[in-house]
Amino acid sequence: MEDQTPPTKNMFSFWWLFALLMAVLIAIGVYQVYKPLPAGLNLEGPVRSVSNVEFLVDATYVDASGERQIEQQIFDSVFEMIADARRFVLVDMFLFNDFQGEVSETHRSLSTELTQALIAQKQRYPELEMWVISDPLNNLYGGQPSVHFAQLEAAGIPVVITDLTRLRDSNPVYSALWRPFFQPFGNSEGDTLPNPFGEGEVSLRTYLALLNFKANHRKLVITDSGEQLNALVTSANPHDGSSAHSNVALRFNGKAAWDLLDSETAVLAFSGGHTPFPGLPRHQQAPEESELTVQVVTERAVERALLGMIDNAGAGDTLDFAIFYLSDRHVMRALRRAAARGVQVRVLLDPNKDAFGREKNGVPNRPVAHELTEAGVSVRWCNTQGEQCHSKWVLHRNQQGRGTMLIGSTNFTRRNMHNLNLETSVVLQGSVDADALAQGANWFEDQWYNRDGRQYSLDYESYADDSLWHRLLYRVMETTGFSTF
Repeated sequence: MEDQTPPTKNMFSFWWLFALLMAVLIAIGVYQVYKPLPAGLNLEGPVRSVSNVEFLVDATYVDASGERQIEQQIFDSVFEMIADARRFVLVDMFLFNDFQGEVSETHRSLSTELTQALIAQKQRYPELEMWVISDPLNNLYGGQPSVHFAQLEAAGIPVVITDLTRLRDSNPVYSALWRPFFQPFGNSEGDTLPNPFGEGEVSLRTYLALLNFKANHRKLVITDSGEQLNALVTSANPHDGSSAHSNVALRFNGKAAWDLLDSETAVLAFSGGHTPFPGLPRHQQAPEESELTVQVVTERAVERALLGMIDNAGAGDTLDFAIFYLSDRHVMRALRRAAARGVQVRVLLDPNKDAFGREKNGVPNRPVAHELTEAGVSVRWCNTQGEQCHSKWVLHRNQQGRGTMLIGSTNFTRRNMHNLNLETSVVLQGSVDADALAQGANWFEDQWYNRDGRQYSLDYESYADDSLWHRLLYRVMETTGFSTF
C-alpha cells in the first residue's frame, strides 16, 4: 500500500488564503449588487397636471427612390430652449462627444452644436446658471480629456462627471475584482492601447473601467422660460456618431419639470456638484387645468410604470412598442400574459445589426422577437441603414379612449431597469385625442405601415432568428450582466 503524503503546511496556507480571498470577493460582489442607492434615485414622482406638452421625433427612413432620408426635431428644440433661457440651464446627457467608430455616420456635429449653443448663451447672459452632467465614458474614464468639456469649463460652465462607483454593479463577477484591485489606482492619459471609440491611444485602466458596463444613461434638458421651468426628456444623445439615429422626446413644463430637477440634484449631490438654483419661485401656481398629466420616473421606477401599463391593458386594448433593446424577463413575461388575454401587442424593434461601423449579432432583440412571435405578438423590424432605431417608447390605448405613453432614456433591459444605470423616463396620460398622444400614435402607425411611400420597417421574416445558441447567449448575458445591453 502506497504511503499517503499529508498536505504540507504551505499548501494548506495557500488554500486557506485562496478560500478567504474568494469569500471576500463574493461578499464584495453581493454587496455591490444590493447596496443602498444614493438618495433621490429610483424616483416615482407625483402625477402632475400639465398644459404644455410636445412630442418630438427624429425620423430616419428610406424613400421611394431607395435613398436614406433624415428629419430631425429634437435637438432643434433643445437649442431653442437654451436660447430662451435667462436664469437656468441643466443638461444631463449620456453620450456627449464626437466619437465616430469605424464607419462615419455623421449627419450633424451635435456635440459641437450643443457646446457652442451653451457657450454662446452663457456669454450673452453671464449670470445665467448652467450645469452639464455627463458620463465618464466621454473622457474615456479619465483616459482622454474631452475637448467639449474643456471648452465648457473654460467658458465658466461646470461639467460634473457622474460618480459611477456610487451605483450598483451590473457586471458583478468582473466588478468584484475591479473594485479592490484596479479602482484604487484611478486612471490617466496613456498610450498603451488603441482608443476603443476613436482616434488616439489610452491606458489599460480605461479598458478595465469600461468593463464594469454601467452608465449615467440619462438624456434630458431643463431650462427656465419666464417664471416656468421647461424640460425635455429624450432617447437622443448629442453624439456625432448617433446623430442619424431615430429617436423620440417629450417636452413639457410646470411642476413635473421641478420633479425632474430634484432627480438631477441627487446626481449632483453624490458626484461632487452643488445644489442648483434656478432663481425661480419653487412653488409655482399650477398650470391651467388640463386633463393631461406627466409623471417623472427614474431607474427601477421605470420598470414598475411599464409593467403597470402592460398589466392594466385588457382584451381589445392596444400596446405599441418602439424599442432599441428589449430583454428584461419581467417585461417579457408581462407581454406574453397580455397577448394571452387578448391585448393587441405590436413591437417594433431595432435589428441589433449596427453599432458605429461594427456588425452585431442580433442579440438580444432577435431571440426576443422569436419568443414574442411564438406568444402571438406582432413584431416588425426597423429598416436601418447603418443607424439605429434608438427610441424607448410605449403607448397603451384602451377602449375608453384613454392613452398612456412612456418615453425616455430607458431601454427595457435588466441593466437599464433594475437600479443599475441612471435612467429617466416620463409617463404621459390623457385622452388619446390630445395632441402629444395622437402624434405619438400617428408616428408609430407611419412606421408600422410604411405610410406615404416611406419605408421605416420590414416584416418579421427579414431578421427572423430561431437560433438556440443566440437564445442561450441572450439569457446568459442578461442574467450575468456581461453585455453591453
